[in-house]
Amino acid sequence: MNTILILGGYGAVGREAAAALVSRPGTNVIMAGRNPGKAAPVPGTTTMRVDAAEPADLSRALDGADTVLMCAEIDNVRVARACVERGIGYVDVTASHPLLTGLQQLDGPAREHGATLALSVGLIPGVTNLLARFCAEHSTADGLLIGALLGSGEAHGPAALAWTLDGLGRLDGSWTMRFPEPYGERTVHRFPFSDQYTLPTTLGVGAVRTGLCLDSRLLTRLLPVAGRSAVARLLRRPQVRRLLPAALGAVHVGDDGFAVTVRCGEVQASFSGRRQSRATGRMAALLVGHLPGLPPGARHVEQLVDPAAFLTELAADGFDLDLGDGRQDAPA
Repeated sequence: MNTILILGGYGAVGREAAAALVSRPGTNVIMAGRNPGKAAPVPGTTTMRVDAAEPADLSRALDGADTVLMCAEIDNVRVARACVERGIGYVDVTASHPLLTGLQQLDGPAREHGATLALSVGLIPGVTNLLARFCAEHSTADGLLIGALLGSGEAHGPAALAWTLDGLGRLDGSWTMRFPEPYGERTVHRFPFSDQYTLPTTLGVGAVRTGLCLDSRLLTRLLPVAGRSAVARLLRRPQVRRLLPAALGAVHVGDDGFAVTVRCGEVQASFSGRRQSRATGRMAALLVGHLPGLPPGARHVEQLVDPAAFLTELAADGFDLDLGDGRQDAPA
């Protein structure tokens, strides 16, 4: 029996991953968090109360686990180190560049203990990393443009909202990209997704620019306004962040669709569908299934699996994948 412990299992991403994993024969899925009584159950899983910030609690939770899927930001490096010391596989969906940097530093100990740490396992970073590798391998250009179109109608937790608001304070420039239908050509605003920091090293490419737009053209036009220093400071205030989720939920100006597009010279590839949290959860679940055959060490997803084969398998779960040329004028 393969036991998978999902930390942060009660959130949208954790629940999606659990629903995908529990259907696999011989798999025991444990959804762990601090308040299991408040979580809606996922049929076929078991629940466990775990405060990962408490060393004794974490140690107890790791007993008997073969793989840990981290779907929260709760001292990730310390949790990953505890997994490494036990030789437990670890998969992380975090989009935080500082956290990814800290996790990458566990590469040596992970190799020593025979543990695999899979990083950048989500939509962006994750699917975008694999699209980036595919495009880089099929183009002679040196440099990548990555665009994420996210649904402004999808509900997000406070941690995801806080991360997005922090990023809005660092918008820097814009460009146009063509996304799959029904979105078409959109303006994306440069946004500090972690891909732009990791891909030059993992793929050996030149400059990487990552950008964000929303399915609502109106809200996309407002992104630069939100990025102005005075507005960004206002959005970072705790009282504003407490009120924003309810306020945004009351304004229905977008849908729950998403699309990510990567361009390298004349080569373009894209991945799209409904509900980015589902895409992240299903991406993580698929990688967990591949983990036993992967080498030890701390690596990003594009260093671990074949992009075309993996994305094709993921797309079969109800998403759209386009690995065609997507030929268009190269960016200036």
